[in-house]
Amino acid sequence: MIVILRYVDVKGCVIECFLGIKNVTALSLKEAIEALFAKHGLSISYLCGQGYDEASNLQGGFNGLKGLMMKENPSTYYIHYFSINYN
Repeated sequence: MIVILRYVDVKGCVIECFLGIKNVTALSLKEAIEALFAKHGLSISYLCGQGYDEASNLQGGFNGLKGLMMKENPSTYYIHYFSINYN
């Protein structure tokens, strides 16, 4: 899992910060994200967007990470990412 934080600062500039890379299993994704946010003094309640590829453990509306995050913060929108491997 790679976590990148994107936000707008007080001057209106978009800032992106790489927070980290973490090895996780499907069952520990949400806990790993919460721990990473807590480490940086952040809260899931301020999360406004999430994006994943086609992995079912991420997208699942009820038991996937998408559903778990939206249960805690219903205003978090979801964006489906599609990537193409040209190799």
